[in-house]
Amino acid sequence: MQRATLTAMSEGLRERHKRRTRRRIADVATGLFLERGFDRVTVAEVAAAAEVSVNTVYNYFPAKEDLVLPPDQASPQRIADIVRERPPGRSAAQAVLDRLREEVARRDRSLGLTEGFGPFFAMMRAAPTLVARLEELGHRMNDELAAVLAEETGRAPEDPLPRVVAAQISGYHSLIFGEIGRRVTAGEGPDAIAEAVTELLDAIEEMLGAPMIDYAVREERPCSE
Repeated sequence: MQRATLTAMSEGLRERHKRRTRRRIADVATGLFLERGFDRVTVAEVAAAAEVSVNTVYNYFPAKEDLVLPPDQASPQRIADIVRERPPGRSAAQAVLDRLREEVARRDRSLGLTEGFGPFFAMMRAAPTLVARLEELGHRMNDELAAVLAEETGRAPEDPLPRVVAAQISGYHSLIFGEIGRRVTAGEGPDAIAEAVTELLDAIEEMLGAPMIDYAVREERPCSE
């Protein structure tokens, strides 16, 4: 029992050390990128400033772009996961809009609704490889969502309807992020942006027609006996 406890404590310490190392590397990299620009900073310079080896940086972040857009945060599964997790009685489109509304209300960091996000956003938009990563991420989110919708509605993977619905839902998602980016670039603060984006979400929901509202509504779970 004592040996098992010591092993668990040791593993816990290693995991905490890994998290701290990962966070330090990411923070140092962000500071350098904001100061000099993403393309003007090398991974070797990030490693030196974080006081780790280049190999250590790559162990935590396999690609330089991962330092800004880590896969566990900028996930192609994001929209698909929202749809998978929706409660009974909610359609796919409603689930995504509900989640966006919740994130806006709490000024979620994932939306960029925090003080000081403007320079970070400008840094990303100035780096072609990061812009390309964001575009690729959007395409992959759409593909993952289409696959989930096809599976849930019993459609074939090549059926056009799930892909059309996925494209519309992904479009709403992109519209919200684009609006936030536009307003961040204009220098607006998180509260003003959140108010404007909430109005945009209201407008989207108002214009949703029955085909979208009623598509892929999760059925109520039967009561267990």
